[in-house]
Amino acid sequence: MGHNRPADQAGLRRGNLALLVRTLRTHGALSRAQLAVRSGLSKATVSSLVTDLEQRGLVHSAGVSAGGQGRPGQLVDLRPSSACGVGLDLHVAHVGGVVTDLTGSVLFRRRVACDVPAVDPELALDQLAAVARDALAVVRAAGGHPAGVAVSVPGLVDIDAGVVRLAPRLRWREVPVADGLAARTGLALLDIAVDNDANLGAMAEHAGMPVSDLVYLTGDFGIGGGVICDGRLVRGALGFAGEIGHMSMDPLGPTCSCGRRGCWETQVGLGALLHACADPDDPVRDPTLDLDECMAIIRARAERGDRRTLHALHQIGSALGAGVSIVVNLLNPAVVVLGGYFAALPEWLVEPVRAEVTARVLAPGAGGVTVVGSRLGFTAATTGGALASLRRVLDDPTVVPLIKEEVRV
Repeated sequence: MGHNRPADQAGLRRGNLALLVRTLRTHGALSRAQLAVRSGLSKATVSSLVTDLEQRGLVHSAGVSAGGQGRPGQLVDLRPSSACGVGLDLHVAHVGGVVTDLTGSVLFRRRVACDVPAVDPELALDQLAAVARDALAVVRAAGGHPAGVAVSVPGLVDIDAGVVRLAPRLRWREVPVADGLAARTGLALLDIAVDNDANLGAMAEHAGMPVSDLVYLTGDFGIGGGVICDGRLVRGALGFAGEIGHMSMDPLGPTCSCGRRGCWETQVGLGALLHACADPDDPVRDPTLDLDECMAIIRARAERGDRRTLHALHQIGSALGAGVSIVVNLLNPAVVVLGGYFAALPEWLVEPVRAEVTARVLAPGAGGVTVVGSRLGFTAATTGGALASLRRVLDDPTVVPLIKEEVRV
């Protein structure tokens, strides 16, 4: 039917299909008449579009609307698992994955311990591909279409080529992640995106906040920044914006993973916290320890009033506030979101950062900035990856294929 239709007509139809999917995502089940009112489209257009979405399995009948005048309307609603986004995570200490459906519900989450800097990148990609295959199996079992896969990496990523140019913490340089994953999973290269973990974390946080200017900080072994300005992610000239962890805060300071001295990461990264609060043989410094368990131990010690832990947190909080102040002076965001391990220790880190920002930012009232702990913690980057994958369907529902009618013999 639409092969000889002009391109702008096809594009308009795709835009209208996307509008209906987003309307249902926001409001839940609606009748065709209600969809017409909320979308501003004619009832005839809505009926035709709903039929198209039904043929792709994206919507289904959801009972009858009660009340109202005239005859009751047949409700349509999204089939949540009909399209799913897959987010994958390459981390210093693990590989992981998450699957979210059209409504944002999590269908699958996994973290597998892996000392990524110590193993060959090929082996780490084998581990990541195994998680990806399990995630895709969950999507298929739910009767869904995988909208795509987005891989988060702590480093400089060439997003067009799907190549990690440099990830100091992983000790990776020029690793073709998208190619490697495609070869191991059978996914098309077009379906695989690779991006910086802070960028994906920023997008995930921004999706749940009604602000246009936001800075998201990853609190991990490395420190990264994701910058949302006027509602859009700032990537910079070559896509490498946001390497906040490598601001030089102390030219005579300790050597950083990048080879330079005194980067902010050396003062506020997770390694700096663990070094300050525990001896090398302390269980909290066991590299195989899950991040959530590690944070639970540090929290418990801080709550008990352990002096060394509290001193370490005070030290980190002050250094974190000094760096955040530079970012706030530079960008004047409405919100700074402290992610990763910072979000697990808000009682000891958020207040010192707020105090430093108030003292150091030139603009009155610190330029109106709010400093908050992330609601997603260590899951922000993978959640952002799953959301970025899903956005393909939300922007163009025709990427989900029409369901072929079964041929009955």
